[in-house]
Amino acid sequence: MIVLLVILTATLVAGFVYTRIKTREISERFPAIGTFTQADGIRMQAVHVSAGDDADLPPLVFIHGASGNLRDQYEAFAGPLKGRAEMLFVDRPGHGWSARDGQAYDTPAGQARAIAATMENYGIERAIMVGHSYGGAVVASFALAYPEKTRGLLFLSPATHPWPGGVAWYNDIAAIPVIGELFAGTLTLPAGMGRVKPGVACVFSPNPVPAHYLETTGAQMVLRPKQFRANARELTRLNAYVRKVAPRYTGITAPTVIVTGDSDDVVAPEIHSAGLERAISGSELVTVRNLGHKPDYVANDLAIAAIEKLAGKDRDLQQMAETVSQRIAGDDVRCD
Repeated sequence: MIVLLVILTATLVAGFVYTRIKTREISERFPAIGTFTQADGIRMQAVHVSAGDDADLPPLVFIHGASGNLRDQYEAFAGPLKGRAEMLFVDRPGHGWSARDGQAYDTPAGQARAIAATMENYGIERAIMVGHSYGGAVVASFALAYPEKTRGLLFLSPATHPWPGGVAWYNDIAAIPVIGELFAGTLTLPAGMGRVKPGVACVFSPNPVPAHYLETTGAQMVLRPKQFRANARELTRLNAYVRKVAPRYTGITAPTVIVTGDSDDVVAPEIHSAGLERAISGSELVTVRNLGHKPDYVANDLAIAAIEKLAGKDRDLQQMAETVSQRIAGDDVRCD
């Protein structure tokens, strides 16, 4: 027994030291790229991109998914949309370089409140809200709470409805008070470093991961202890939250487009995307064959066309979806 305790203690101490060192390295490798403002009582990071002289789109606000940060959506959309619209890319509370205060931001409603305050800080009164994955639940809650700020909604592979089952076991542990702090502060980063690349491959599967994705988006940032626990608390509370809120989606009146893939193994399109189409009157569901969980990258042109349609332009999204489906028909990337 004494020997086991010594081994356990040594493992935890080594994990703590490694975690401290790697956390600092990751933070230095992926520094803040935006500006900070006080929003709803916490410090929020956002990248604000001004509209060009010939802008043809309304303001756009991009909300990233679970385990992510604003670099994910920034790398996908900032370049292709440069000059066309005022854009705001936000680190959700507890992610990237945005702060987190207790449990107030553990649900999409709390995060929507912080995002609304962040928009006000940059003078954005009304915008098309773009949400990927968990970000879909955030923008749905945003539309319910702030209809006057919502010009349109673009859901990309959203997670918005209750689903059977739960989340990964390590999120359950990390969300536990005290025990979760010890777990995230000693074990998750050493164990997780080797899983980042295959994990990202599974998110994109059956489509390939774009070149330099890991180097530009800072996927490793979520392994830092505070961010890992924030992410875990969100995920472990999401199912109960959407079970209560999803019936209210019928009250959303903003123009809505939902883009999803039929090969998404991260969230179930038949539950979330189809559920949104049923709930939101006049919404358009666009399903792309052989597309996984990342339409923001794999079907970026389709996502931009959806934004254009929400802005009032004439776009045949169903035909574009067919074109994308044919383009990626040969993709068959497996993940472990």
